Amino acid sequence: MKANFRIQRRILDEIHADLSRPHPFAAERVGFISCKVAALDASSVLLLTQSYLPVRDDHYEDDPSVGAMLNGAAFRVALQHSYRSKTAIFHVHRHEHRGQPRFSHVDLSEARRFVPDFWKVQPSLPHGVVVLSHDRMHGLCWLPGRQIPLPFANYTVVGFPTATFQ
Repeated sequence: MKANFRIQRRILDEIHADLSRPHPFAAERVGFISCKVAALDASSVLLLTQSYLPVRDDHYEDDPSVGAMLNGAAFRVALQHSYRSKTAIFHVHRHEHRGQPRFSHVDLSEARRFVPDFWKVQPSLPHGVVVLSHDRMHGLCWLPGRQIPLPFANYTVVGFPTATFQ
């Protein structure tokens, strides 16, 4: 099975602008990406970005042991959006460098805890996490009923300039 990720340039720019804003106490910002899902064939799925959901300042917890800790209200907003819009949800944050980003150990352990919550509102859709750098991205997609996430096979940024990378 392959998972492919497609995002409009204007949404990616919106995400980068939001993640660049300083927070009163969190070391980094995070948000959620809402995606429609299309089956390309029996062995591949396409995630089409629909919108970006920034996390409100008061939905962060003051926890200096991590870059950003969200409270339950942040996840409720994303869960409600997923339920109403019938979309997959991907948690997104950025690492402050250029080149291929990777998830930290904390990123992965937290994702394993919260991704299953999205199946409570959209059990038939994949959900996951995306990490950006200033010029690349990396994502993991958990398909319903699977314990092991799939890394995205490729990424397409639609708009000017259009970019495709793996």
